[in-house]
Amino acid sequence: MNTNTLSCGARTLDVSAPVVMGVLNVTPDSFSDGGRYTSLDAALRQAEQMLGDGAAIIDVGGESTRPGAAPVSEQQELDRVIPVVEALHQELDALVSVDTSTPAVIRACAAAGAGIINDVRSLRRPGALEAAAGTGLAVCLMHMQGEPGTMQNDPFYEDVTADVIAFLEQRVDACVDAGIARDKLLVDPGFGFAKTVQHNLRLLAELPRLARLELPLLVGLSRKSLFGKVLGRPVDQRLAGSLTAAVMCVERGARIVRAHDVKETVDGVRFAHAVHSSL
Repeated sequence: MNTNTLSCGARTLDVSAPVVMGVLNVTPDSFSDGGRYTSLDAALRQAEQMLGDGAAIIDVGGESTRPGAAPVSEQQELDRVIPVVEALHQELDALVSVDTSTPAVIRACAAAGAGIINDVRSLRRPGALEAAAGTGLAVCLMHMQGEPGTMQNDPFYEDVTADVIAFLEQRVDACVDAGIARDKLLVDPGFGFAKTVQHNLRLLAELPRLARLELPLLVGLSRKSLFGKVLGRPVDQRLAGSLTAAVMCVERGARIVRAHDVKETVDGVRFAHAVHSSL
């Protein structure tokens, strides 16, 4: 299978060189930028800036999945997300990813012009697998134990990397069985989701093991609490750690890097790829 391209609805994304996914949270309670982009105009201007800075994808989220986050209703999520997806598609012609686990939101976002479903629950909510299969969009499957509200309550693994791989293999098989083509799938090891500091560090060090899945690899470490715990930095001082991790992930096979600081991350990712390509 060709892992250099990803079929995203009507578009094809080239990931032969790593690309950056810009984070656009339209929630009032996200850990990093909650409340900053809840108006449609503010969201559009931020997305326009990220696209200008080199983002290949804009990832829209209407439900915070930070540790301890409270769930939102289906209607709340629809109200937050759908106008933004429509505007990004129609006004900016952006490739839009939607961070959602909700079947109705999956279907509505596909109709609104999204190209990727980015689900932290790997389509495990009732009806989500069928909804995603019906859209024909690309799907990102992420590893997580439990739910965001409780996922950091003493997570345990025999071998974190092997357990992540086994989980993702099972979800890939479920998607294929449901009629989602493999060329529409990508995987995310879920840094920071039901993982201790040591789990995250081990997973990053062993990231090349995920190549056995033979699918494009997405990583999201930007501004996460890992950098607060290892480096002692608050959220607004985690750029250096985030960039270091992004470069390390690209060196270990990541094709899509999810980031808040797009301009800086694009530079780091491009340079890392240039060095890797020179070999």
